[in-house]
Amino acid sequence: MARAQLKRAEPLGSPTRGTTNPNRLRRVDRWLVTDLGVRRALRAEASPLVVDLGYGASPVTTVELATRLRTAVPDVRVLGLELDPERVAAGEAVAAPPALEFRRGGFELAGSKPAVVRAFNVLRQYDESDVEPSWRAMLERIAPGGLLVDGTCDEIGRLCTWATVSHRGPVSLTLSCRVASLDRPSTVAERLPKALIHRNFPGERIHDLLSRLDQCWATAAPFSAFGPRARWTETVRLLAASGWPVLSRPARWRLGELTVPWTSIAPR
Repeated sequence: MARAQLKRAEPLGSPTRGTTNPNRLRRVDRWLVTDLGVRRALRAEASPLVVDLGYGASPVTTVELATRLRTAVPDVRVLGLELDPERVAAGEAVAAPPALEFRRGGFELAGSKPAVVRAFNVLRQYDESDVEPSWRAMLERIAPGGLLVDGTCDEIGRLCTWATVSHRGPVSLTLSCRVASLDRPSTVAERLPKALIHRNFPGERIHDLLSRLDQCWATAAPFSAFGPRARWTETVRLLAASGWPVLSRPARWRLGELTVPWTSIAPR
């Protein structure tokens, strides 16, 4: 698409607070590099595009995303989008076109057609009723077979969750925690995606998951003797043994991750 056409796309959305820190999004970056669905979407086309939506006052996490993705997909291009012209200017100062660019844009994705969109700590600042319309707005512009990764995390990236969404609807939920500082798994509830954060109460599936995780965490307490990762790994093993559908593998569990199908935790 010509640059003149891209500039005509009217930005959609509201400015975010813009707070960010180096390595804040390292957990989702690490997952993006290895997830089979993401890699399939990126390999579906030559020179695939990934959009980092709402990167904040500093472009550091967009730069990190580009660096990490290139270890797996050398010809990937990353486009950082922000509504605030000053934030765009900060990004342009470190741009390295065509591999890394920055532009003003919102949910309309500045007229681009990416394979993957990472939107972190964006929808957290919207109403729950805005989630599905925002997802639809982005998915309309994502390439066929592409994915939206909508998530949130704490200020230093120790508690992190994200929903993976395809054109057919939400696919999965991933929890990722620094288990060495974890009191109990349900602590991650405060950083759930906007689609779930107001659903953590009895009768909802996400509450069932977090409650069961806490029970498994307590049962796995003896494994603390082998370190917090061993305790988390045993926690997830117990969760799967109790009948919960766990999509991630033990190698990911050791990183403090857990992925479940969206259908298992979808709001009732």
